[in-house]
Amino acid sequence: MQKKIYLCTVVFSKFKMQKSFFCFFMLIAVCVSCSRYERLRKSTNYELKYKKAFEYYHKGDFVHAGQLFDDIVNIYRGTNKGDTVAYYQAMSYFKQRDYLNASVYFSTHFKNAPQSPFAEEAEYLTGYCYYKQSPRPELDQDVTMAAIEAFQMFMIHHPNSQRKEESLLYLAEMQDKLVDKSYLTAKLYYNLSQYKSSIIALNNSLSDYPDTKYREELMYLLLKSSYLLAENSVTAKQKERYQSTVDEYYSFVGEFPESKYARDARRMYEEADLYLKNRGTDLQDEE
Repeated sequence: MQKKIYLCTVVFSKFKMQKSFFCFFMLIAVCVSCSRYERLRKSTNYELKYKKAFEYYHKGDFVHAGQLFDDIVNIYRGTNKGDTVAYYQAMSYFKQRDYLNASVYFSTHFKNAPQSPFAEEAEYLTGYCYYKQSPRPELDQDVTMAAIEAFQMFMIHHPNSQRKEESLLYLAEMQDKLVDKSYLTAKLYYNLSQYKSSIIALNNSLSDYPDTKYREELMYLLLKSSYLLAENSVTAKQKERYQSTVDEYYSFVGEFPESKYARDARRMYEEADLYLKNRGTDLQDEE
């Protein structure tokens, strides 16, 4: 039994030693590789950098590839290799999912080299990079607007592109996001009981996106904002604001006579109409 334990101990010790040697040699290999790479970065042998950049890229090491392309992009600008280096510089960042830098490099590439064989793909990927950066609807949508503009320009420049169909899908998604943003902004003012601002935002949303999927709700909220603004106004302003409530009711019920909001809309209309009949005339002089 003791002999077996001894043998196991020896085997385990040899395994640990082998593992330690393996880790040691791997560490040395990594250090040597890093040292070679750093020497390459400092080198002025641009042809070698060009060659190694593509070697790293095709091995899937997009970080090292991107750094080398960064080093040589200005060196090769204006040469017959210039547009290739610029394109793969952008692609290296794109493969790293660094969409911010990739969008800048793709955009610069197709603008500087519109006749390049990579120009169409670079312009499409500019829009796609903006698309990937687009935030949720609650946040600022400047990047979303940039994505929409980029896809629109891509389809103008390349009307027969194989990328057209997917560009249209991304474009529709981005436009829906702007509709959502407009809706949420208008609704936020209503939820905060800022009814004057709510009325402005709701009208803007309906004007900007007349076919919005939120149209029924937005028109209902416009009616309700008008009613609540009138209800909470000083006496001198109530007649005008209740009249606006009546006007909004007719607009709403004319478009959505079977709305789920119909009962509440009718209630607000009747209260506004009653006010105008009973007190509107008496208050005319005060205004």
